[in-house]
Amino acid sequence: MGVIRALREKAKQAPKRIVFPEIRDERVKAAIEIVRREGIAIPVVLSHDNMEKEKQEEFATFYYELRKNKYNNYEEVRELMEDKLYYAAMMVRFGYADGFVAGASYTTSSVARAAIQCLEIEEEFGLVSSCFLMQIPECTYGEGGVFIYADCGIIPYPTSEQLALIAGSAAKFARDVLEIEPRVALLSFSTKGSAQGRWIDKVREATEIAREKFPHILIDGELQADAALDIEVAKRKLPASGVAGRANVLIFPNLDAGNICYKLTQRLAKARAVGPVILGLKQPCSDLSRGCSVEDVVDCAATTVVRAQRLKTGKNENISS
Repeated sequence: MGVIRALREKAKQAPKRIVFPEIRDERVKAAIEIVRREGIAIPVVLSHDNMEKEKQEEFATFYYELRKNKYNNYEEVRELMEDKLYYAAMMVRFGYADGFVAGASYTTSSVARAAIQCLEIEEEFGLVSSCFLMQIPECTYGEGGVFIYADCGIIPYPTSEQLALIAGSAAKFARDVLEIEPRVALLSFSTKGSAQGRWIDKVREATEIAREKFPHILIDGELQADAALDIEVAKRKLPASGVAGRANVLIFPNLDAGNICYKLTQRLAKARAVGPVILGLKQPCSDLSRGCSVEDVVDCAATTVVRAQRLKTGKNENISS
């Protein structure tokens, strides 16, 4: 059974309430029917007609107290709660739902902004990033063709500290949600000093920070992609590494590299790409590519359900301990 099918089966064991605020999108409509029919989630279909005035007032009052230094008056915030995306995020914050999935029509920046402003940030990381779950058919690399790519959606040019935190968040997702042991490679155009430059220095520093912060995770860098993936190349370049040739979590040095690579992998290798899954928040949510398929929406919903299940059972582990 593939990892994505396994996620759907896990979701069915204890379906959670997932909000869909893009009901006008035909792909989302079709996905909701599949989710409901297969018992993957309990879909909460949000439209302007069923947004409750009492909840809007409740959300606006809370949000205004939370961010009153940003807004001139309460009415600005009350108007914000007319936005289905913010309303959906606040439903999750208040426990009226267990997660939300959006992005078929909204941009990633809009989804991320609503999530960051409405949901709670995990203290362990203090940083919101994203990852893609990639499942590549007939592939022997990674975890039998399964990879986590990060960050492909949120932080354009991460610092060394941010790269290290992205690595930790992605590793936690691999361990908690996919139940695989993460082997994290911080990628570069250099392998262990084969080239020089400030971009390489950033990845090298990030590797050291990540190892210090997350000592129980296998992390290595800077690595070129072939050294990270191919065991024969790894044997020649760095045979003592526990990650080289076996990496299943790939950390890209910037958003250009991450986003381009995930889309190339998806299209050229006919990979399944689930995400962007938003990481670093206490409550689960997933973005969607605006080029998503119906199956992509279903897969994101299943992933969000499994993350919510782990929160309900208290199985999320602190990855630095």
